[in-house]
Amino acid sequence: MSNSARNVRRGLPIVVSAASGTGKTSLCRALLKTLSNVSSSISYTTREPRGEEVHGREYYFVDDATFDRMIGAREFVEWAEVFGRRYGTAFHTVEEQLDAGTDVLLDIDVQGGAQIRDRVAGAVLIFLLPPSMDELRRRLTNRAEDSPCDIERRLAEAKEEILASAPYDYLLINDDFDEALSTLRSVIRAERLRRSRPSDLVQRLLSS
Repeated sequence: MSNSARNVRRGLPIVVSAASGTGKTSLCRALLKTLSNVSSSISYTTREPRGEEVHGREYYFVDDATFDRMIGAREFVEWAEVFGRRYGTAFHTVEEQLDAGTDVLLDIDVQGGAQIRDRVAGAVLIFLLPPSMDELRRRLTNRAEDSPCDIERRLAEAKEEILASAPYDYLLINDDFDEALSTLRSVIRAERLRRSRPSDLVQRLLSS
């Protein structure tokens, strides 16, 4: 089948949210490596880089003044404050990819997910759940990034985020990584088929 027969739809906005420690970042990275025609949306943030993070790869790291200017200029499709740091997704980075027919993966929290749902047509919202709160506590403890006080704060935040996930289209449990990744890919493939209009596909195929 030619490219003209395949590219029959606008890109799919895919929101993936989860509580800290659920494995969202690892799953999103694996998804980008194993599913074609999906690109990540790089968020802007006011927090400092961690570890080997690079400006323009994981995030665009900006100061508060720059972030304030972008808010004032209405450049964000969504933005939120998380643990005292702000994160935002720029309109132009998302719309350009969607218009080109590329599915856009938005790795954002539930605050941002709610804004995307209201402002971006056709968005699919997926929330990742831990197998249990005990397992989430174990994961947060084992990654050794937070103090005991911070872990308790993250667990409290996790409960609020899980309660806020009710409007999401899909809830996936990340117990086994490979199984969760397979389910995530299946959801996106199904949504692609659902969004493609059969009449357009037939017409483009016959005219190719």
